[in-house]
Amino acid sequence: MIRRRLSVLGAAAAAALVLAGCSTSSPSESQPSTSAAASSLQEIQDAGVITVGTEGTYRPFSFHEGGQGDLTGYDVEIVKAVADKLGVDVKFEETQWDAIFAGLDAGRFDVIANQVSINEERQAKYDFSDPYTVSTGVVVVKSDNSDISSLADLNGKTSAQSLTSNWYELAKQAGAKVQAVEGWAQAVSLLEQGRVDATVNDKLTYLDYQASHDNQNIKVAAETDEESQSAFTFRKGSEDLVEAFDKALGELRDDGTLAKISEKYFGADVTK
Repeated sequence: MIRRRLSVLGAAAAAALVLAGCSTSSPSESQPSTSAAASSLQEIQDAGVITVGTEGTYRPFSFHEGGQGDLTGYDVEIVKAVADKLGVDVKFEETQWDAIFAGLDAGRFDVIANQVSINEERQAKYDFSDPYTVSTGVVVVKSDNSDISSLADLNGKTSAQSLTSNWYELAKQAGAKVQAVEGWAQAVSLLEQGRVDATVNDKLTYLDYQASHDNQNIKVAAETDEESQSAFTFRKGSEDLVEAFDKALGELRDDGTLAKISEKYFGADVTK
C-alpha cells in the first residue's frame, strides 16, 4: 500500500497526514542534522556518476521485479532520465526508509529518490527539487454506489481502514464507522462483498492497483482538495544541483517523458 498523507478536515488532521506513511518522520529524520557537505553539480559531473538513495522494496516506485533482477520503478526511471540530462550515470544505494535521511546526512548518497513528500519540517533540513509526483486522497466505493460522493457523505457509513494509517484518522474525522483491515487488498475485498461502504486511501494506491487489476467493481467517488507533492531530496547547500534537476525535470515534462513514465506505472499522469 502506497504510503502517503492528506486531509481536508482540519489542521490537526492535515498535520498528521502530512507526516504519515512515506512522509512519516523517521527516527533518523527527527534527530538534529549533522549533514556532510553538499555535493556540487560540478563534482558529480567530474565523477561522471550521481549516487541515489532509494529503498528498492517500495513498489511501484523502487523495487526488484519478483524480488530479483535489476532495480526498477517509477522513481528509478525518472531519476535515470534526469541523470541522462545531466550527462552522468546513476549508482543506487538501497537503504531502508528508517535510515534513508541519515544516509543522506552522512553523505552516502547525493540525493534521495523515494517518494519523499515536501513539508515544512523537511524543508527546514533539506533542499528539494520541483515535485515530480502530485496526488490527492480518494474515497473508493462500489461501482453501483450512489450514496457517497464526498468525504462528508462518509458520516455514518462504514469505511475499511488500517488502524495504523493516516487514512483511518481521515475516515474517522469524517464520521465514518471504521472497520479495521490489514491493508488495501483486504479493504477492496470487503468493499466488493458489500461488508463496508467505502475505503479511503491515496490516489496513487488506487491507480497502481487498477493498472494491474482493472477492477470494474469499484470506483473513485470523491477526491480531497489538498495535494501532496513528492520531490527529490538533497542536503542543504545543494542549490546548483537542485537547479540542474529542476531544469532537467522541466525538459522531461515538456517532451512528454515524465507523462510517459507515469502512464506506464499508473495509467495516468501524476507528475503535475
